[in-house]
Amino acid sequence: MVLEVALIEVQPGREDEFAAAYAKGHEVLAGTPGCRGVRMTRGIESPSRFVLLVEWETVAAHEDNFRATERFTTWRGLIGPFFAAPPVVEHFTDVPHA
Repeated sequence: MVLEVALIEVQPGREDEFAAAYAKGHEVLAGTPGCRGVRMTRGIESPSRFVLLVEWETVAAHEDNFRATERFTTWRGLIGPFFAAPPVVEHFTDVPHA
């Protein structure tokens, strides 16, 4: 499993519009083959800061099944107009524990 973490800064005053756009586009992302789950969180101290957490089967599932498809274009078209800056996106894997 791979965890995609996207740090999203939204234009101040447009947070509710962004949240509504996310709700509208959630299934575009969540329905992607290889996507195991999607969660969006919002900052308490910084309400214009959102963190998108997406569980993917592999990095390739994210890149090939989503980023390289019309799904991404649709998704970005919905939420992109509210960005204050381009999101910072990275992939993570779990650290084993005893």
